[in-house]
Amino acid sequence: MHLKKLPMEGPLVIYEKGYDSGVLDAGGGYVVTAHIESHNHPSAVEPYGGAATGVGGVIRDILSAGTRPIAILDGLRFGDITKDKHARWLFKSAVSGIADYGNCLGVPTVGGEVEFDACYQNYALVDVAAVGFGKKSDLIRNHAQKGDLVVLLGGMTGRDGVGGSQFASDLLESQDRSAVQIPDPFIEKLIIEAVIEARRQKLIHAMKDLGGGGLSCAISETADALGVGIEMDVKKVHTRESGMSPEEIMTSESQERMLIITGSAEIKRLQDICAKFRISCSVIGSVTSGGQMRIKQGQETLADLPASVVANASLLDLASKRPSYLDELDAEPPGPIPDHTRTLELLVASPNISSRAWVYGRYDHEVGIRTVVRPGLDASVLRLDNGRYLAVTIDASPKHCYVDPRHGAAGCFEEACRNVACTGARPAGMLDHLQFGSPEDPEIFWTFLESLGGLAEYSRDMGIPCIGGKVSLYNETPAGPIKPTPMVAVLGLADRPFVAQKAADGDSLIILGDTKDEMGGSEYYEYVHGIVGGACPVVDSAVSRKNMDAVLDLIEGRLVKSVHDCSKGGLAVAATELCMTSEIGCDVGLDVPGGAPLDAALFSESHSRYLLVADAKSLDSVTSLLGKRGVPFGMLGKFGGSRMRFADGKKTVIDLSVDKAQRAWSSSLGDLVHG
Repeated sequence: MHLKKLPMEGPLVIYEKGYDSGVLDAGGGYVVTAHIESHNHPSAVEPYGGAATGVGGVIRDILSAGTRPIAILDGLRFGDITKDKHARWLFKSAVSGIADYGNCLGVPTVGGEVEFDACYQNYALVDVAAVGFGKKSDLIRNHAQKGDLVVLLGGMTGRDGVGGSQFASDLLESQDRSAVQIPDPFIEKLIIEAVIEARRQKLIHAMKDLGGGGLSCAISETADALGVGIEMDVKKVHTRESGMSPEEIMTSESQERMLIITGSAEIKRLQDICAKFRISCSVIGSVTSGGQMRIKQGQETLADLPASVVANASLLDLASKRPSYLDELDAEPPGPIPDHTRTLELLVASPNISSRAWVYGRYDHEVGIRTVVRPGLDASVLRLDNGRYLAVTIDASPKHCYVDPRHGAAGCFEEACRNVACTGARPAGMLDHLQFGSPEDPEIFWTFLESLGGLAEYSRDMGIPCIGGKVSLYNETPAGPIKPTPMVAVLGLADRPFVAQKAADGDSLIILGDTKDEMGGSEYYEYVHGIVGGACPVVDSAVSRKNMDAVLDLIEGRLVKSVHDCSKGGLAVAATELCMTSEIGCDVGLDVPGGAPLDAALFSESHSRYLLVADAKSLDSVTSLLGKRGVPFGMLGKFGGSRMRFADGKKTVIDLSVDKAQRAWSSSLGDLVHG
């Protein structure tokens, strides 16, 4: 009901009944597919296996459309690793699970983000988004007719993961490891190749991944989507363990399994392909008319009911009210700080801002030879077979969403779009994953509705459709619920790649966009001052579009050497990141558009802002274009030397060597993990 607020149609969106992933027309007869999933409860209990199976599940969602998976992104949330050893273990283990599974598959993990917050104590959010690519003509056009065969292909069905979906909807009070599935990336790799070959031979009428709910959901959802009935026999399911009950077989969430509908004329060739790749393949049932889901054990009928009843849950419309905690947030801003240099050092070394190289260094992000822009910048860029390029990123901002769910969610979406624009790509579609505590709490359900409203409004205003998503509720432990954590992935398309160049001596630093005194949910407030509250940054869609269009025109005209999003930590951190990446200093003035006071000029996380690097030859053209577009911009200073100096008028307020900042930024996360 409420999710229908999200715009899901657009000029590039391709819809086909029964797809587990969204599909975008990439041009030239090709498509891009994308989906996002989470494995939160399992990753909190068994982080290695939970995270690994999260990767496997979303990969199969991409495969179900008939496309080859080409990239993975992950969004991770853990407790405060500066104080919590358990959070460190969860973090290290989840990263290892994602790395090992993706690396074994040969699918590059090209991007992601990590954040730490005490609200995730003894818990973990593990979101995985996957991207696929293929020819439009090769898409599986899901259909079925009476007499078609229902085939279970892939791994054995076991007791691992029985009740996994129910487990994920309960308060996490115990560590039920039996509900965590066992990953096997080697079988998954064989399944990918077998399915691609079967698709090439046009043996697949319809296909679906076996995910949450196992066969019970896959059978009912397939029958409902295609408007047919399905009769299946649990005795024909290939199992890993003897003596499994029908209930266990139907609800097991054992991994690496696909449900395929094929014709009687094609079954032999499909079985031959499975034998070639040494994966199990069982004919477990057939397609019937009438829309009934009939489950049998030999000759005995165990269940016979309309598939639509099983597949379609009742719509969620619960009581909601504005949370009382919003009235208890800190209202008073902090006093002036005497040492801005030390503050900047603290921020660049903080867990939520420091280099993520420790994470993505464990991922193979170049396998497949598509990766043009690697992890570590604003967004990653992949080369497509049609001569175009795909930019992808994933973002969340629970601190902002806690202070203001509506504007926090919209800001998270806008930041992801900015990251894509920094690569020269125009946002074409988004995925969302809405993660909250129990919806039965009216205050939590209110934050869900507000977050959804913020995403829907920005999506409509910008014309960026939602092509897929998921809702994950009941993310709670005995310590309480998590902060509202909507995760947004954005995909953008470009006709040519923009690979940032390093800033050189004499290049100019320009800021585009207004900086406002809106510090609520900022790293400066929470990490430096311990303040939870204040005014959250607000997105103006018209300003967002105007600024983004100007940036894309600058990139298209090849007028700038580099573009960088201004977000966590504000201008001070964004400028420092540019200096560290280019290994050069900069003199930065703080006369920023918007007229923000000193601390806000340095550390505000106002949206719709970009830092531009331009050389002397292009500078006049850059300022001329920005002037004609009527976008606010400011000339901040010049690159050069080995120190970063920020000046408020004639007074230097920050003076920090690039080397010192680099050491703190690059080593702090690894030091914390191993500490």
